[in-house]
Amino acid sequence: MEELYDQYRALLFTLAYQLTGSVADAEDAVQDVFVKACDVHPERLEEPKAYLCKMVTNHCLNLQKSARKKREMYVGPWLPEPLRSPETDQLETTVVRRDLLSYAMLVLLERLTPTERTVFVLREALGFDYPEIADLLGKQEANCRKLLSRARSKMGISEEELITAEAVELEWVSRFLTSLEQGNVDHVMALLTEDVMFIADGGGKASAFRHPVQSCEHVAQVLLDGLRSLRSHFQGDFHFEFAPLNGETSIVIRSKGETVAALFMQLRHSKIARIYAVRNPDKLVRV
Repeated sequence: MEELYDQYRALLFTLAYQLTGSVADAEDAVQDVFVKACDVHPERLEEPKAYLCKMVTNHCLNLQKSARKKREMYVGPWLPEPLRSPETDQLETTVVRRDLLSYAMLVLLERLTPTERTVFVLREALGFDYPEIADLLGKQEANCRKLLSRARSKMGISEEELITAEAVELEWVSRFLTSLEQGNVDHVMALLTEDVMFIADGGGKASAFRHPVQSCEHVAQVLLDGLRSLRSHFQGDFHFEFAPLNGETSIVIRSKGETVAALFMQLRHSKIARIYAVRNPDKLVRV
């Protein structure tokens, strides 16, 4: 069992994290599955990858159903918990489509039903074949193909868009942060798309907009006002860091050892189309 844990832990964690959007829930899912697997007869573990993935999938499907009820009472928008990228490539080597680990993709996954999300993650992110997915979910292959097509439609993305997704590089993030700190509205607006959207998750525990902010002018003003508010609240005693979160370069704001926020950006034609700000302190513990 220790060998199986070393071999499949990263894969199972990746699967659970993409299905739940929560690092804590993903860790719990993996631990729970391996505890239960200790009581499984060795004959049932002749194909350990399939069996363990099925156990994690069922665990997360049950978790998703209860999580949806909790999120109905959540204060403001709900965003996934950020995941610090591993120092080694252990996680990345288990993922066929690394771009699907992106934070923007996790946000889009929230549009799907638990079953649609499971099919999408297994097929697009982890490269499972349709027969494997059908066996894991106890469904027909044709049904799984329909679920994937429906998932793509709900997410509003095509296969081409998945392949050509723009990576957020350190140099680009640095340029954006410099423009923001200079306080020039025109410079900030030049880096935003016309329909840019700013979404913040405070969870009722940190100040954040209760609804998404949209349009180039409004988002630029929100960003500049937010920076002024930080300077006033922390009396200038805060700093920005570039952090490797969810396989991309993100901005983390810290003050006196406390993580204040984590910011993710999604690009379109080399301009910011979405900004996600995680402010809920419960989701910043591991950042």
